[in-house]
Amino acid sequence: MGRLIYYLLLGVTIGVMAISAAAQSERVKYVPRVPYPVFEKLDKMADSIKAIGDSATAAIRDRQKKAKEAEKNNRKELRFDFSEVVKPASPEAFKSAFYFPPVAQENSSTCWSFSSTSFIESEIFRLTGRKMKLSEMFTVYHEYILKVTRFIRERGDSKFGPGSEGNAILRVMAEYGAVPEEVYPGWTLPDKHHNHGSLENEIDAYLDMIKTHNYWDEEQDLATLKLILDKYLGKPPESFAFEGKTMTPKEFSRDVVKINPDDYIIIMSTLSKPFYTKALFDVYDNWWRDSSYYNVPLDEWYGIFKNAIKQGMTVEIGGDNSEPGYFGPENAAVIPDFDIPQNYINQDSREFRMNNGTTGDDHGLHVVGFAQAGGHDWYLIKDSGSGSRKGKYNGFLFFRDDYVRLKMMAVLVHKDAAREMLKKFKAK
Repeated sequence: MGRLIYYLLLGVTIGVMAISAAAQSERVKYVPRVPYPVFEKLDKMADSIKAIGDSATAAIRDRQKKAKEAEKNNRKELRFDFSEVVKPASPEAFKSAFYFPPVAQENSSTCWSFSSTSFIESEIFRLTGRKMKLSEMFTVYHEYILKVTRFIRERGDSKFGPGSEGNAILRVMAEYGAVPEEVYPGWTLPDKHHNHGSLENEIDAYLDMIKTHNYWDEEQDLATLKLILDKYLGKPPESFAFEGKTMTPKEFSRDVVKINPDDYIIIMSTLSKPFYTKALFDVYDNWWRDSSYYNVPLDEWYGIFKNAIKQGMTVEIGGDNSEPGYFGPENAAVIPDFDIPQNYINQDSREFRMNNGTTGDDHGLHVVGFAQAGGHDWYLIKDSGSGSRKGKYNGFLFFRDDYVRLKMMAVLVHKDAAREMLKKFKAK
């Protein structure tokens, strides 16, 4: 019995040892991959076919790109032949009020701020004798805050975009003040240019999110907006040093700029509203739906405009810049006869174009001088847009009287330029 148990145990031990040896011989290991020649051949054929296809596609894309570049380089636009137009010889031919040299708005849709800021600068000099260069972007920053505030309170039912009207600066100055250009240039990038594409896209995306998700929390929404504005424009100063004093933007506006917003009025001429009433200027960039525009007949509107310039004032004006007679390389804008003969420009032809959209509220400009040439009144326009930088006189345009009467829509002036008109409104 004992011997039997011994042999059984010996058999188990030998079996275990055999299993252990087998397990050791069957361990996993990495070995070189054995290729399948047919698959390799097919892969090479596929790569070759793809390369041929890619080469053909690249050639097609290159041809298409060159065709588009050639089309762009050869593109023409309908313009007016200025060869017979008698116009002032240069900006020096105009009798002008004080203004700073033209400043480019670059890639920003803020002509309204550049034109109105320039207007206020000329007014500061006219009224106080001080030459004071102001920050355009300080106004733009706070106008965005006002726009988004209304957007939130109206639950998204408010026009929104980078544009505005010339009289917006008066509202911003009254609420937030003003600062010198050197204190707040309004850019954060080292190239020191106004490039607002990313700013506008980011704000648009943020407002879309707010509206889509009904996230109408004014405090939080405005806090986020300010982060976006600070990122692209810089954070406006709460106070700054000026001539040895520390002051806030509102103190600077009150004590140095000394412009009273109530001394300025904005005037339009449209048959869509009763004359000698204040009414809504119904355009997209009047996003706050301002109804304080004085509406008068065209002849009176033009008379106020002209007399203000001839008296040594300047005005801010807005209107259309997309006409064949508006031509940057000539630094000039006129109404050619093929558009409408001179003696047909009147209240009705003006209204017809505003109604059908061929006259639009495209651009804000600062009118700084007056001259006569070729039997016409001419006006020196200080312009921040790119169109005025295509000709000989960088940042200037010469507007002929017919262009002003037909294509300009609203004019911002000091009330002293419109005393007789204001008497008519008081009498009503």
